[in-house]
Amino acid sequence: MATALKDKLGNDYGAPMDVLAALFDARGWALDTHADEELGGEIQGAWVKYQVRAVLRPEDGVLQLICLPDIRVGKERLPCAYELLGLVNEQVWLGHFDIWSHGRVLVYRHGALLPDDGMLSVGQAQALIESAVDECDRFYPAFQFALWGNKSPADALEAAMIDAAGEA
Repeated sequence: MATALKDKLGNDYGAPMDVLAALFDARGWALDTHADEELGGEIQGAWVKYQVRAVLRPEDGVLQLICLPDIRVGKERLPCAYELLGLVNEQVWLGHFDIWSHGRVLVYRHGALLPDDGMLSVGQAQALIESAVDECDRFYPAFQFALWGNKSPADALEAAMIDAAGEA
């Protein structure tokens, strides 16, 4: 990290995009820089590869992390998907799932407030990415059961939670 600094506890931190790029590089994840304030890449999850995007809004002091589990929702399944989103989001502590209106793509989003200096620690970057991938992995089966397995949203969520508990 070219802009790496150390805080009082010896933790590395720096400009958010530099920290995230260094983390992607260290983990061997594919990285694609779109602009000074946006980067993305691909991360293998438990079920599929996720497209992960980070967008920085320095004027607001916010870093938004977006994770796309490659699920498109057909028009006929939108009511089911929205009901399941409500149930799933009740279980999520950080971030939320949504369906983008363009393309009806399932997305997980989390916005992180940055401190006044606008810096991000390596630990924070790692936690943001890991929590996004973990949440997508956790609920991917529920969306599969509801959207392609024709289970009710409540049954899909229950089945996904039982399966996840059984794999631990």
